Amino acid sequence: MPDSPARVPFAGLLGLGFVTDFLDTLGVGSFATTSSVLKLGKLVEDEQIPGTMNVGHSLPTILEAVLYITVIQVELVTLVAMIAASALGAWFGAGLVARWPRRTIQLALAVGLLATAVFIFLREVNVFPAGGDALSLTGIALVVGVLVNALIGSLTSLGIGNYAPCMALVSLLGMNPIAAFPIMMGSAALTLPLAAARFIPARRFDRRVALGLTIGGIPGVLVAAFIVVSLPLGAVRWLVIGVLLYTAMLMWRSARQGALSTPSTTAA
Repeated sequence: MPDSPARVPFAGLLGLGFVTDFLDTLGVGSFATTSSVLKLGKLVEDEQIPGTMNVGHSLPTILEAVLYITVIQVELVTLVAMIAASALGAWFGAGLVARWPRRTIQLALAVGLLATAVFIFLREVNVFPAGGDALSLTGIALVVGVLVNALIGSLTSLGIGNYAPCMALVSLLGMNPIAAFPIMMGSAALTLPLAAARFIPARRFDRRVALGLTIGGIPGVLVAAFIVVSLPLGAVRWLVIGVLLYTAMLMWRSARQGALSTPSTTAA
């Protein structure tokens, strides 16, 4: 049997929500940091990590989207199409994940955390192109953007953040990287609540932790957006990469241990 989740003071959960959504608003992403803390701190059961993050970060992310969409003017058709595609992907993805067994979620989270670390690493070493000046997509580029963003949206139900993949996508398509902010935050503003609507009926989330993330996250967004505005976050991203790799290893090991401890169904 898995260990019981640690019972931390609610103030600690508020702090977690504040810090993760503060960094999220500045472009680091909240899922990578939150999933690592939830796993390393044993705050929730592994199978409840995706649902807890999608439920808990929904309202702060909606606030981020409102702030960025009103400031950065991405062409409307491009913005709506990519956000809608991401939401559709999240709806179907969350429906699957909410029914997965514990070990499958552990394995998927391990792979997802590793993939996120790779994306952030590639971004930090400037492997992705710098992008162009466009704030819109047309023709085949728009079709590719919509299809890939739908895939990215489906992965958020696993707790895989969409920031690094979305930043890579818009850059590869020749858009101005700043266009990624309203697209990725607008996508998250729809994908998280839609995914939450799947996890809540299935009871695949921790209500107390999700509430702490929500209440602490909203002021974190406001402080980042209106007071701090920007920070040199290179060192933070490298730290996140290290934590993600370590957490992915732990998640993979937990899945392997679960498989080894599963009782045999063969009659004695």
